[in-house]
Amino acid sequence: MTTPGPTAAPTRRRSPSTDLALVTTFAAVIGVCAVLPAINGVANVPFTLQMFGVFLAGAVLGAKRGFVAVALYLAVATAGVPIFAQGQAGPGVWGGATGGYLLAFPIAAFLVGVVASAMVRRGPTPFTVAVSVAAAVATVAVVGTLGTLGMARALDVPLGVAWGYATPFFLADIAKGVIAAIVAAAVHRAFPRLTRG
Repeated sequence: MTTPGPTAAPTRRRSPSTDLALVTTFAAVIGVCAVLPAINGVANVPFTLQMFGVFLAGAVLGAKRGFVAVALYLAVATAGVPIFAQGQAGPGVWGGATGGYLLAFPIAAFLVGVVASAMVRRGPTPFTVAVSVAAAVATVAVVGTLGTLGMARALDVPLGVAWGYATPFFLADIAKGVIAAIVAAAVHRAFPRLTRG
């Protein structure tokens, strides 16, 4: 008769209420980042901390919950709560020059979240580097592209002109991604169970 080997301790999963609380919290963080005083940028598109909140949601919560947190923020603001940039609200904002950026936000959070989830157990330095690179790629390939398309449509300008409007935001948004990666690495070290379940 063989003696059974040691049984691995079961991994405790997060409860749905915990996930809901995390998603709601990060939606609120994005809203706060959006309404903080902004610098008016090119073509009336403001420089805000929104992208920091978007990247942080993906880097901390992972792809699915990060996407949902950003989608919740967008839904609440579209419903009328004034938490779009510069205190705007309502569905009309989607038709303006920032509409393409709004569409890009949940996609950017999802992409950063995919990389963050894959890298979180490899240590803070690889995590920070990988998430920073993911944020930079998302900034140019997703946010820049959709933002450009939105501005070209709303402002009735050629795509090349709209791309020129978008490029001043790239360096600032990449920097926000790096900062979000650093903050997220610290959060994961302090709360490793965030990635379980």
